[in-house]
Amino acid sequence: MTSTATPATPPRPTDPLSPVPTESADSAAPADSVDERLRRWRLVLGGEAGEDGTGRPLSGRDAAVDRTLEALYGAGSRPPGAGAGGGRRSGGLGASAPRVARWLGDIRSYFPASVVQVMQRDALDRLGLTALLLEPELLEAVEPDVHLVGTLLSLGKAMPEETKATAREVVRKVVGDLERRLASRTRATLTGALDRSARAARPRHRDIDWNRTVRANLKNYLPEHRTVVPERLVGYARAARSVKKEVILCVDQSGSMAASVVHASVFGAVLASIRALDTRLIAFDTSVVDLTDQLADPVDVLFGVQLGGGTDINRALSYCQSRITRPADTVVVLISDLYEGGVREGMLERVAAMRASGVRFVTLLALSDEGAPAYDRENAAALAALGTPAFACTPDHFPEVMAAALEQRPLPVPDPGAGT
Repeated sequence: MTSTATPATPPRPTDPLSPVPTESADSAAPADSVDERLRRWRLVLGGEAGEDGTGRPLSGRDAAVDRTLEALYGAGSRPPGAGAGGGRRSGGLGASAPRVARWLGDIRSYFPASVVQVMQRDALDRLGLTALLLEPELLEAVEPDVHLVGTLLSLGKAMPEETKATAREVVRKVVGDLERRLASRTRATLTGALDRSARAARPRHRDIDWNRTVRANLKNYLPEHRTVVPERLVGYARAARSVKKEVILCVDQSGSMAASVVHASVFGAVLASIRALDTRLIAFDTSVVDLTDQLADPVDVLFGVQLGGGTDINRALSYCQSRITRPADTVVVLISDLYEGGVREGMLERVAAMRASGVRFVTLLALSDEGAPAYDRENAAALAALGTPAFACTPDHFPEVMAAALEQRPLPVPDPGAGT
């Protein structure tokens, strides 16, 4: 069997074991029938009837789905200079906004949102359609996701005024979805951690930590009565009445960190809404920008970043260090792939100095749903030697990481193989 795709062409995002929705008579075939399996493989492999080795023609909705896939993954759809792929005919998308808009509508009708997002990213990467996102009509047809937000933010000042309002709505939708998914759990987890981190010597009855109280008074156990006399009570202090904890999110805004920037802005807004936390959000490349005053609206935060450029972690940490007033009550979270373009020795010295002063320092190589990121292993190893393991973190795991940092517990590293 020979595939119609060249090695440079990625496979179509369809699973041969999962049928594509279809209205053709072929879809009535049993899932385990030979005909149905050929239909699925034909949709995965593409190509004219017989050319892919299946000899299975398509009709009806199947044929429409195939044309939609061929426009993106067919040999003739590759960017200029990628080769003709044997001269096969292909519709392609070209640099036509109306054609791309129709294609975006087609894929949304044929595939679930998760597959649509993958195909959109492939179209932007393979066909160079980023410039077309500057047109409001096209943006309205796109399925919003974190990666699309990163692409929009990377366009920055190149975006015309008539597109900015539409782009802002796209970003707001993604941010709103993330907040609904993450905010409640984050607040609940961190509020509990803040309560537990502040102990009271004379707690009220409802604030007593009975487990710690029993452990603290085991020496007062009376065997004849089978009870412990609580000579000393241990309890929680009210977080609102205790000293505020300080959290500094220091986020690398280089192009490779786009998804992490989006998630960090959402978490920054959530943390800022917790009264017992004093939260700062710092974004950096070769310069440093303090976005703390925009934390009330993460959309404003995102439009305040400038994705791309170099990286000067040392300079960013210098700024963070200058804003720390109570080291023992401060958590600094560095979110970066650690590719340092500044003074490496200075970066490591600042981390060591902050840790020595009592600051809890956390290094996240990425804050996103993706797999293991690319990162500077030498710098990650150097930070680990200072007692700061570097690891990637998913948004769902971030509240537990922050809770552990606030309580001065060991960090729950999600994937030991990702850290050093």
